[in-house]
Amino acid sequence: MHRLGITAPSRKGWLESSCIICNNTHQMIPFHVDFAPGSPLYEQVVYAATKAIVSGRLSPGDDFPSVRVLSRELKINPNTAHKVVTRLVDVGLLEIRQGSAPVVANRPAPSKDEKTNLLQSEVEHLVVEAKRLRIELDDVQGAIARHWARLTLKTEGKSDSSKGGR
Repeated sequence: MHRLGITAPSRKGWLESSCIICNNTHQMIPFHVDFAPGSPLYEQVVYAATKAIVSGRLSPGDDFPSVRVLSRELKINPNTAHKVVTRLVDVGLLEIRQGSAPVVANRPAPSKDEKTNLLQSEVEHLVVEAKRLRIELDDVQGAIARHWARLTLKTEGKSDSSKGGR
């Protein structure tokens, strides 16, 4: 394994490091993924990237790692990395511009009905899982409020902005 040199910020806030032995540059992924068994890798990466975008870690116009960079830095199959980028483009979080890496999309605000419909399935899954675990409604609402506050603080820049890969 090669030793990496000093990490320095690059153009769009990513971190880059250079290998002092082979002169390769490694880009750090601007979000963190803790791979866990039980769900597909691509879903875990999509979730981590989505969280980084909605929490404000990645802003509209920011460069997003290419398929090659995602594959190399997260140590995932290139087909899986491609599936991640494709899914993020399909849901409108990324844009692909001709001849360049993907960028975070500037998303128009959805209507109230669209917002409600977007979360129906996720809310239902949360309620079913909470009932299965016999968690009281007040506890679920408290957990949601804590996560909401944490992500709101990140969006407003009041939290640390540490970024990292896997």
